[in-house]
Amino acid sequence: MSPSGISLSLHLQSESGSCAKCGSASRVGRGLCLNCLLSTGIDGNGDHLQTEETLDELLGRIHGPDADWLLGNYQILEEIGRGGMGVIYRARQRHSRRIVALKRILSCHADARETLMRFRREAQAAAKLDHPNILPIYEVSESEEGLPFFSMKFAGGGSLLEAAPALRSEPHRAVALMAKVARAVQYAHGQGILHRDLKPGNILLDGHNEPLVSDFGLAKWLEPMGDLTRTPSIFGTPGYIAPEQVNGSAGKLTPAADVYSLGAVLFHLLTGRPPFTGEHALKVIQQAAEKPAPKLRTLAPPLDRDLETICAKCLETEPHARYHSAGELAEDLERWLGGHSIIARPVSPPVRLWRWSRRNPMVAGMAALLLTLGTAVGVLIWKNDVAPENGGPAAGIAVLPFESLSRDKDNMFFADGVYDGISTKLAKVADLKIISHNSVAKYRGAHNTQDIGRALNVAYVLVGSVRRDAGRIHVNVQLIDTRNDSRLWAEEYDRDLNDVFALQTRIAQKVADRLRVNVSSTEKAAIQEPPTTDLIAYDAYLRGKDLINDISFSTREKDDLLEAVRLLDQAVAHDPLFFDAYGELAGAHDRIYFLGFDHTDARLQLSEAAIQSVRRLRPASGETHLALAQHLYWAYQNYDLAREELGAARLTLPNEARIPLLAAYIDRRQGRWDESLDQMKQALELDPHNLSILQQTSLTYQALRRYKETVATLDKVMAIAPKDIAIKVWRAWVELQWRADPSPLHATIETALTQDPKAAPYIVLQWFDLVFSERNPAAAERVLASMPAGGGYDENIPFPDSWWRGLVARLRGDEPAARAEFASARRELERIVRGQPDYAAALCAIGVVDAALGNKEDAIREGHRAIELIPV
Repeated sequence: MSPSGISLSLHLQSESGSCAKCGSASRVGRGLCLNCLLSTGIDGNGDHLQTEETLDELLGRIHGPDADWLLGNYQILEEIGRGGMGVIYRARQRHSRRIVALKRILSCHADARETLMRFRREAQAAAKLDHPNILPIYEVSESEEGLPFFSMKFAGGGSLLEAAPALRSEPHRAVALMAKVARAVQYAHGQGILHRDLKPGNILLDGHNEPLVSDFGLAKWLEPMGDLTRTPSIFGTPGYIAPEQVNGSAGKLTPAADVYSLGAVLFHLLTGRPPFTGEHALKVIQQAAEKPAPKLRTLAPPLDRDLETICAKCLETEPHARYHSAGELAEDLERWLGGHSIIARPVSPPVRLWRWSRRNPMVAGMAALLLTLGTAVGVLIWKNDVAPENGGPAAGIAVLPFESLSRDKDNMFFADGVYDGISTKLAKVADLKIISHNSVAKYRGAHNTQDIGRALNVAYVLVGSVRRDAGRIHVNVQLIDTRNDSRLWAEEYDRDLNDVFALQTRIAQKVADRLRVNVSSTEKAAIQEPPTTDLIAYDAYLRGKDLINDISFSTREKDDLLEAVRLLDQAVAHDPLFFDAYGELAGAHDRIYFLGFDHTDARLQLSEAAIQSVRRLRPASGETHLALAQHLYWAYQNYDLAREELGAARLTLPNEARIPLLAAYIDRRQGRWDESLDQMKQALELDPHNLSILQQTSLTYQALRRYKETVATLDKVMAIAPKDIAIKVWRAWVELQWRADPSPLHATIETALTQDPKAAPYIVLQWFDLVFSERNPAAAERVLASMPAGGGYDENIPFPDSWWRGLVARLRGDEPAARAEFASARRELERIVRGQPDYAAALCAIGVVDAALGNKEDAIREGHRAIELIPV
């Protein structure tokens, strides 16, 4: 026994009793609960507990081994962290031998019912968060004594606090990490959870240096349970928490509090310290509440102004002045990474003055009086009223299709190649926003540059003409300011045909010079590198690429993709070092494989061969990373690795719309629908008239049953391609799903078939939906006659023509005929699966046919196998 009468080794008992002082549950064999025992000992008011010992010294006497003991199904290996409420161990799961991090509540809080409830509630809430950048919770359980604990992923890469010194010299990497963290926080907000204690130490790094947000809900567990001077950690960590977290009720906090913390963490990574520092917590808190945050560049002058603006917007004292959401912050960080204009704007002088006046009301009052007198005098002598220019288009550029002046029809491809080459070179400049090829194609031959500038939201267009004749090339180019239709620069070139690639480089450099954009040495080298030296290879490449770009609703994808492969094979045969052609070739093979047109190992090997050529020729280029990302997505459905490759590609391809588009596909596959739509919006900024991006946007809205946005997006598609019958039918089909009204689809199909009877194969699936929804066998027979030979694809799932015949037979009530056709369809699909055993879509089709035949168990088994092959 110690002099105070407390055993030097206090043990918790398995059976609980009642505290003699407060009546709460007690597992300590001294008659008091642990809270009363400790508080009585510290205050010195107990009859038999007189001690001068501090709380830490007293807690240190409580028996609690650090390692080599069991907690539930886990062997505790070592303690790796401790906070005011919990302790974290590195542990091993006994059966799987998996190393995990395990967090349990401290024994001293075992009898605080409210604390126990909060710990359990918040652990369960955290376990529901499923995001690649949130630390996953594996199990929520209780010890034999009834104390809650939970296990989670063990992050072996440390935390941002440890990585911060190295990240200070790598602003791009720091911003890329924080963009992912902001996306994770936005996801949590969408699930109704605020973090309230974001700081570098709570953002962990896994073995691949991917960020993992941890300790969600910690501040909520710790909300007011003591006074400010005693436990500052009850409301978060000074230096990173928002001012309103100190004074306001926890129930009134909004996501803006976490946005502030994200800005403070980013500020720390970029400068080496949080925005506010002081001798103690109260000093830091007082500064954050009373002073504006310091400007980023006062501590890190080399950083650019946009990063300073982003941090400043996060760190605004007033919550409403910050980013409206963590998602908005993530978007601005991604814009900065991609070299695009950010949304946030620096605080204007009038706003700064107003905020200063709120902090200094007396001085501001005197200044206002002087200002009033000065204004009265100024009005008398004011002669010129110069209004600022209205905000115009973004300072981007569109390279419009060059006019072909040659009689040879094939010269149009050559003219397109000249302008496409210039556009591709300019797209490598991070400081320049350039509109993608697909969105400018419709402006071939257009002359109203002001209208074009408004439609594409750009300030400049480059127009030109090309004439090829007798081994010579004549090019005329003009750079025009769309805001006033003025010509900034014009030049004519007459060169040997073999100098065409050097000419593309010269024009791109001239445009960059005229627009006064910064071109780095890396970007300059990329601009100067010719795509090939073989004109025959270049022509075949342009034709193949054009077929791939034109795939949309009504295009016969299989035929166009196969023809594109043939042309691209020609290109690389003429020039085995043609890097761009290999990239397009790999992409074409991948899509043929993914869409089921040829889902064989032989096709996959063709794609692999093209990818290997890409990696061999330029192993570290952004285009290589993009090609790998596409290959991982289409051929292997490896979404996490594809996302990593996209991150690397984004750093050097700031104007490549395919990067956010593929990111949108990945997000959609992984159930992040809002993030997917955000990525598609980014893609549309770079390629606003791309039919494929608009189509995928409409499909995403449709999957979410957001039919109003679906129709609005399809209306944009129809404005770009007003003659496309398949788009019109698709829009009417959405009306059927939305309003259960078949009349628009009836009218649209009848009009389409009257105008072009050959359009039937392109609209047959929507037509089938219509007649089956109306149970109309006669109309179904008419649709069946329009079905393409061999059947059709429904949601990329192949169904032979016998399947469709079986559906029509069942619709007219001929069950024997229906079953015979279904059996025939099953045999055809079995032949496909025997040759392609991992073709998930064919397995899915067999499952659907078995369901139609009544073979329920087989259908379920085949469906499960298809899901195993493509889980999402």
